[in-house]
Amino acid sequence: MSIPINDVKPGITVEINNELWRCLDYHHQRSAQQSWIRIKFKNLRTGAIIDKTFKPGEKVEPARIDYKQMQFLYSDDTLSHFMDQTTFEQVALSKDQVGDSSKFIKEGQVVTIAFYESEAIDITLPAAVELKVVETSPGFKGDTVSGGKPATVETGLVVQVPFFINIDDVLKVDTRDSKYLGRA
Repeated sequence: MSIPINDVKPGITVEINNELWRCLDYHHQRSAQQSWIRIKFKNLRTGAIIDKTFKPGEKVEPARIDYKQMQFLYSDDTLSHFMDQTTFEQVALSKDQVGDSSKFIKEGQVVTIAFYESEAIDITLPAAVELKVVETSPGFKGDTVSGGKPATVETGLVVQVPFFINIDDVLKVDTRDSKYLGRA
């Protein structure tokens, strides 16, 4: 069942030429006699980002995506392993599929994984995660002028934090831009 291109908005996933594309940006443009729709898509299998132009009224096939809550178990040299919370089935994703999400995922954490048919295609993280500081320089009480210092958290991510943060503190970190949000 095709949908009109006008119904494709950011976050919608469609199938074009047997590839899965998630809409990132949608613009309906008009000139004197014409109108067209320009959409920025991300290929969910390769990560490639493209701009495509459509005429109003064109149709595309929506992709049926299922989402499952899965617990991160562990990573080895090439794969990250996740377990379905209800069926206990395990899924292994390549390092490319996990991508930058690996900087925010720790053992035992539950994430949402998108599936197309039986193929795992994408990981959705919560907006913020709690991570423990494993390495940082000592802070100086009252030093607020300098701006901050780097701190390495348990996943290996380096975050700029205020000077009062110490080793073993648990931080809230924004998963979209890797910024410190506060203590947990």
